[in-house]
Amino acid sequence: MTPAANSPVIRRIGVHTSVAGGLPLAAERAHALGCQTLQIFSSSPRQWRGAELDPAACAQMIRLRSEYGLRPLVIHANYLINAAGADPALWERSIAALRGELLRARQLQADFLVLHPGAPGAGNDRAAAIARVGDAVRRAAQGLRWGRLKLLIENTAGGGRLGGAWEELAALLAAVRGVPSGVCIDTCHTWAAGYEIRSAAGYRDAMAALRRTVGLKHVHVIHVNDSKGGCNSHVDRHQNIGQGALGKEAFRLWMNDPRWARKAFILETPVDAPGDERKNLNRLRSLIAAPAPRSTRRRA
Repeated sequence: MTPAANSPVIRRIGVHTSVAGGLPLAAERAHALGCQTLQIFSSSPRQWRGAELDPAACAQMIRLRSEYGLRPLVIHANYLINAAGADPALWERSIAALRGELLRARQLQADFLVLHPGAPGAGNDRAAAIARVGDAVRRAAQGLRWGRLKLLIENTAGGGRLGGAWEELAALLAAVRGVPSGVCIDTCHTWAAGYEIRSAAGYRDAMAALRRTVGLKHVHVIHVNDSKGGCNSHVDRHQNIGQGALGKEAFRLWMNDPRWARKAFILETPVDAPGDERKNLNRLRSLIAAPAPRSTRRRA
């Protein structure tokens, strides 16, 4: 199945939004940008111990999301977490940090928590590392009331990190079986891991391989980022839409693929100057094909 050029598409598009000044301001910022969804950090992404959330601020955030129609809410987990790591002390800290992320996500009534699977370290067996991810997730989630929350494993740029190849991402998903889970696909990571998604043929082949391995039904969030690195470079450096190695035509394929009609698109592009977020949102929206006029559609 290939993207239909004139298919009527409705996309829920948002940005990773700052929570500076308080959680409710993230919803206000996303709404002001015209977002339909948003992603946030629930605490500092570079500190092991997460801050406790103010219940009043959480309640206001939930109310504003409902008022503005901001859904789903995606939370990105702490960058320090390495559920695949072989060092026992760091693995235990990762489990505790992931537990905190899950609890805060439930407090905020989030829909998805995105997790980088981590890296096994030099010389460590990747199969054993995948099993450690499963064990870490189950321990972190013990006794958790999930509600509508799902844990999403994000694909990576590959190299020393787990989850660059679709087959490895599928193995990670299987390892966390038993908890509500799925995957998040990052366009920059996909390219950097070696999938040539810049051309229509390359995109078609990459999506066919994703369907055979992970399964498209397990994809819930798409991180939409251009890349500063080349294909198969394993370089995880995001660039503004249309200004990197992927180019805007690659994103036209993603945005007009009807298989992603009900998924959330989240921009994690650089913010170097005021207005950068709005520029990237506008570029992405401009690539969405308008539905064909009813009078010109082929009758069944």
